[in-house]
Amino acid sequence: MANGKLKSQSQGDGAEGPDGGWGWVLVVAMFVSTSLVFGLMRSLGIFFVEFVQYFEESAQAISWISSIGLAAQQFFSPLGAALCNAYNARLVVMTGGFLSGLGLILASQATCLVHLYLSMGVLSGLGWGLVFTPMVATVMANFTRRRALAVGLGFSSIGLSSFAFNPLFLLLVETYTWRGALLILGGLSLNIMACGALIRPECLSKASTKVDSQSRSSQPDLLQRVSSYLEVSLLCERPYLTYALGVTLLNFGYFVPYFHLVAHSRQVGFSEYRAAFIMSAAGITDIFGRIASGWFSDLGRFRVVHLLTLWSFLAGVFIMLLPVSSLTRSYTVMIVISLLYGFCSGALTSMVFAVVPMIMGVERMMGGLGLLQLIESCAGLLGTPLSGWLRDMTGNYTASFVVAGSFVLLGSLTMTTLPHYFSCAEPPPPQRPVLVDNSETLNLELVQKDGCSPEFNHQTAEQRER
Repeated sequence: MANGKLKSQSQGDGAEGPDGGWGWVLVVAMFVSTSLVFGLMRSLGIFFVEFVQYFEESAQAISWISSIGLAAQQFFSPLGAALCNAYNARLVVMTGGFLSGLGLILASQATCLVHLYLSMGVLSGLGWGLVFTPMVATVMANFTRRRALAVGLGFSSIGLSSFAFNPLFLLLVETYTWRGALLILGGLSLNIMACGALIRPECLSKASTKVDSQSRSSQPDLLQRVSSYLEVSLLCERPYLTYALGVTLLNFGYFVPYFHLVAHSRQVGFSEYRAAFIMSAAGITDIFGRIASGWFSDLGRFRVVHLLTLWSFLAGVFIMLLPVSSLTRSYTVMIVISLLYGFCSGALTSMVFAVVPMIMGVERMMGGLGLLQLIESCAGLLGTPLSGWLRDMTGNYTASFVVAGSFVLLGSLTMTTLPHYFSCAEPPPPQRPVLVDNSETLNLELVQKDGCSPEFNHQTAEQRER
């Protein structure tokens, strides 16, 4: 059904992935790198309490550390996408791995919050931005029929690392203090460089080659070339703007439990390890949610955007139920709600990225992903501090979770305004507007049809001239 249409569309664009081979190696690289980006980011709640006690600052001020890191990761994602389109994805990812590790190492020597904002927030966030979008786009470009499953498997490490990192980080903090723990995490993050080294030049999307060929031949101006790399033209298309708005609203509330659920559980009265295990429990079902939703989506029985709406709606409901369940002071009820939330939050993440090629087309996926991350960066920057501010104003996290869940629900409702949302068939993705002169039309058609290299098409043009 929907995926079959996507497959035929991809074939027409010359972007058919092998659905195997080295692509599975890239899935493993994505598995490790995302665990060291979002898995680590989602486990920083362990340090939240330590920072509040050490720096004697408000919850809102401490919340800016994680928010700046998340916002920087999303803000710099277009830079990572543009550099990959223009140069080399392997080099970009390896550079990002180095910067993310360096930021955490420098954060271990921080003496004030500003140091943490700059090192753990800006510098590590820049590194994460150079890693995330290129890795996801590279994996997606190498799969067609099993794209959602491949993305789900790659993202499943986030749930696994969330389960493992929370008690591990707590043990590291108790053994080496928060400074020693951050130093160790910085060393672990350097392993992202090895993941980037696994990206082969031939594994890059043919669509990226096509973008580069078009920008060089028909857009000699530097600004126009940068605009092509960033896919700025997508900002003039209603489906993309609607989808970006929906994802931005999701982003306002999605990360709040990962930063504040541990602190909320400790405030309710649970011990440190029991509070940490609540977040770990959510990480367990997160793994199954990502894999199960990717597998079910690839069956083609329902449109991916419909599944995304369902999972995001349920995630919003369970976020709102998290503080309500704690009112009973029942650890069992808290665990059950966390398990359900973890499954839905993991399931919707796979769908968010699986929908992207259907909104903008496979050939614009790299730049479109980066631009999407830039748009939603404002939500990542403001969501967690808003939650911290509500906690400071009310004295507890109940209002924080209710508002966060409301944003997620609003994002899921925004998805229903996408064009052709209520259609049972997947509409064809919009095509890139191509402005070329007549002498190069046949050359670009050959790239689309046969996936030939730029060198081959250059030779064809010379033969045609002779």
